[in-house]
Amino acid sequence: MNRRHLLLCAASAAAAFAAPLSHAQDTPIRLVVPYAPGGPIDVTARALAERVKDTLGTVIIDNKAGAGGNIGADLVAKSAPDGLTIGIAATATHAVNPWLYARMPYDAGKDFAGITQMVRVPNVLVVNAARAEQLKIRTLQDLIAYAKANPGKLNYGSGGNGSAGHLAGEMFKQKAGIYALHIPYRGASPAQLALLAGEVDFNIDNLAAAAPNIKAGKLKALAVTSLATSPMLPGVPPLSHTYPGFSIDTWWGLVAPAGTPKPVIAKLGKAFTDALKAPETQTRFELLMAEPVPTSPEQFDAFMAAERAKYQQVVKSSGARVD
Repeated sequence: MNRRHLLLCAASAAAAFAAPLSHAQDTPIRLVVPYAPGGPIDVTARALAERVKDTLGTVIIDNKAGAGGNIGADLVAKSAPDGLTIGIAATATHAVNPWLYARMPYDAGKDFAGITQMVRVPNVLVVNAARAEQLKIRTLQDLIAYAKANPGKLNYGSGGNGSAGHLAGEMFKQKAGIYALHIPYRGASPAQLALLAGEVDFNIDNLAAAAPNIKAGKLKALAVTSLATSPMLPGVPPLSHTYPGFSIDTWWGLVAPAGTPKPVIAKLGKAFTDALKAPETQTRFELLMAEPVPTSPEQFDAFMAAERAKYQQVVKSSGARVD
């Protein structure tokens, strides 16, 4: 009887693990991307959705842009915790916005269950190449020295108040003990165009966006914001070599609504981390300057909590606020 009881318990446990997502083969999983189609986050989400078809069934991408990503994230937070609606958690939605927005429709720390981090993309401090040559700025130290010798003469651009470029710029100014006027633009693309036109002196931009103009010689990369040297930009030192601990990468990953059963999270996590580890995925992501970072659900939850704590101070120091 004991053996029979054990076998029945094992069978029940296996059924409980498989059941929540077995019907996902018939009912498509909805993956909510809280940004418009066509960007790096959307492209990587679609690539993974294609790779998990054999294990999870059809995954449909649902773009719900608006309010800095808050609309799409809120949709996930308020969905049924059954594994059939999952979403993208990004630097903005799960680390910056909780401190940037006066009112939030969701609690980034309580309303989600991590599945896996997907990628990280370094940001890069870039200057207009022609302007850098004129001012004899060839290294990060040259930029800092110029700023200290010419107080009030430097400015930098970003995609808007509270954007990643704005917050990274404020972190850099604090660490370096320099002043540079922040000029916000309506998006990262206009900010880069302003840098190329010489309207601003430097930007801290997403590497994926800046790389084409770095390769073309129009922008000069002085430092990356990752803790270590980026293999995607060899020879460019990280800011952490000058200011230990400096790290402000762009990242995103997958989350489910809080309360989603752990067996469901485990099954989703295995399918997506296997997809992230596939050589084809890594090659495709490399073209986007995105490094795959497959993690366990627990690791991703801990990472997001640490990022929220970091950005709380950064956003407060920047003075950025959205009412």
